[in-house]
Amino acid sequence: MADFWLIVGLGNPGKKYEGTRHNMGFMCADLLSQRWSVSLSDHKGLALSGKGIMSLSGRTVKFFLAKPMTFMNDSGTAVASLCSYYGIGADHVVVIHDDMDLDFGRIKVKQGGSAGGHNGIKSIDRSLGTQDYYRVRLGIGHAQRGAAAHDKTIDWVLGGFKGSQKSELDDFLTDGADAAETIIFEGIDKAQTRYNSRK
Repeated sequence: MADFWLIVGLGNPGKKYEGTRHNMGFMCADLLSQRWSVSLSDHKGLALSGKGIMSLSGRTVKFFLAKPMTFMNDSGTAVASLCSYYGIGADHVVVIHDDMDLDFGRIKVKQGGSAGGHNGIKSIDRSLGTQDYYRVRLGIGHAQRGAAAHDKTIDWVLGGFKGSQKSELDDFLTDGADAAETIIFEGIDKAQTRYNSRK
């Protein structure tokens, strides 16, 4: 199935994590599932995944959509299993995830490079044995730095959206889903031009 793409939204399973900053990838995956009528079901106890077809500008692309159920820090186990099972190379993988190094509302699209401290990305790097896959980084901003920074970071990423961020979230998630589609249909350069410079 070399012509298939794999889109992975990162997050943590379970009610307590729903709607948290660290689950931005899951939220984007849910949006794409609705948009392209993809039904997600269990893959080896490691992920919820499903097959879909997306059509844009007269082109049709077949893809798998997945939400790892392994918890964030072991996301790579699910991604590697899906890639192996369906014969999908890293150059046809798009991972959508939260990023504290970007302000809320900012999107950065890239291929390869550092995990930037994101444990889900570190896990995927290890499991795939390469960094050469695409990423849609969704900004969530940063907790206050300083004393007890680690605890603040955990509380921040596992916290929910409030105020103006909550009202802007749907549009932000739509942009994240659009960015993943742009990578697939138009390539990384077009996606970077369209999304990386936006404020």
